[in-house]
Amino acid sequence: MAFVSKYIALEGGDGSGKSTVGAALAALLRAEGHQVVEVREPGGTTFGEVVRGLLLDSDCLDDWAEVFLFAAQRAELTSEVIAPALDDGTWVVSDRTYYSSIAYQGRARGLGEDKVRMVNEMGLGGVVPHHVFVLDVEPKTALARQDRPDRIGKEGVEFQREVREAYLELGRLEPERVTILDGALGVDELVDKIMDVIR
Repeated sequence: MAFVSKYIALEGGDGSGKSTVGAALAALLRAEGHQVVEVREPGGTTFGEVVRGLLLDSDCLDDWAEVFLFAAQRAELTSEVIAPALDDGTWVVSDRTYYSSIAYQGRARGLGEDKVRMVNEMGLGGVVPHHVFVLDVEPKTALARQDRPDRIGKEGVEFQREVREAYLELGRLEPERVTILDGALGVDELVDKIMDVIR
């Protein structure tokens, strides 16, 4: 079955399994004959990888500085990688998107979901995911999966509960774009469910 190329994003709390599911999804799409680009946030460009180090490894960072750094690397990734890939008919599978900033900085850091959304969308030029799949995992379970938590991953259970609630609310508010999936399911089952939505 032929598909028009799409921009698919995997979201969820730290330790929810986004990277594993995203890689499996990309592999299946390639097996079906599609060109696929895999990206991650923060990162994905030379600039983005430098910013990734600042965001995840700094000892301390102002909350709004965190917002703007995420938004800056995201704008660069979108203009340099994501938009050209979509224009070329290539699928994009992303480990996180600006919905992360809405959940983490907007809700969990208390900066305001609408404000954080606006900051990010200004730099995206209308290039946003066609589908966002949130892998919903109970925070204690997800945090226990982390091998080496980064600065944000160390924020603790209450912080992650706020993140989770933000994602669940996004699923309620934007059901046409955001699909909540049970992150306790196996990788193959999750990929099958994602493909069912895409199809």
